[in-house]
Amino acid sequence: SIRLPRIALALTVGAALGVAGAVMQGLFRNPMADPGIIGVSTGGALGAVIAIATGAQAAFALALPAMSFAGATGALVLVFAVASVGGRFSMSALLLSGVAVSAFIAAIISAIILFTENLEAQRDMLFWLAGGLDASRWSDVRLSLPFVLFGVAVAVFMARDLNLLMVSDDEARSLGVRVSLTRNSLLLAASLITGTAVAFSGTIAFVGLIVPHALRLVTGADHRVLVPLSALGGGVFMLAADTLARMVISPAEVSVGIITALVGAPFFLILLARNKARASML
Repeated sequence: SIRLPRIALALTVGAALGVAGAVMQGLFRNPMADPGIIGVSTGGALGAVIAIATGAQAAFALALPAMSFAGATGALVLVFAVASVGGRFSMSALLLSGVAVSAFIAAIISAIILFTENLEAQRDMLFWLAGGLDASRWSDVRLSLPFVLFGVAVAVFMARDLNLLMVSDDEARSLGVRVSLTRNSLLLAASLITGTAVAFSGTIAFVGLIVPHALRLVTGADHRVLVPLSALGGGVFMLAADTLARMVISPAEVSVGIITALVGAPFFLILLARNKARASML
């Protein structure tokens, strides 16, 4: 009864990050894009840190995920607002805005941690930022699952249009795709499930990067196949990482975010080297 909600939440969070990664990589036409590329993850982290620093987490059980989700939503709104300055919105502007907003929010998070006098609160912030599923409850699963299912359903429904967007906007438009509506819907869906995942598990890196990319190497770039497989693969990967996190220094445990980073960082470096080698051959 203790492990079942943790298993269910691991599958839910992993599926969310896997699908969000597949969508972001398709939208940005970049295999190194991940769910946090437009600042949603850092926004969620800021909300969680504020909840811990103010003591709201201790006063209200759902304060941390609620404030984390609010932070993720606020960051998304800010990034879209910055990217739309001047009346011309583009994916490159969105990407640059995401990087800038993420850096700004990260600075605020560092300042809050640095100036928090309560050492226990500091420890809780750092532990949450490392990512973990140790405090999972059935209420977390019930609250997160509807958002994740909705976001995944949107991604699956629009998978064909995402395939066309990867070719070019003009090609997609000529085949009847409403480019702006489709792109914005997919961005919002990916951000929704990323914000949900961050709210209930902390910032867990690399799942949304390595799972869809590895599956793309096996199954190809058809998102009608890739998106549902990324949900399955992300869930399995997260469950395996969480199991390993519990076993490495048993009876204590490592944050699952540390495990995913240890696996994901070498994969990212290999991917970067392959892309550089491919570019040098062209």
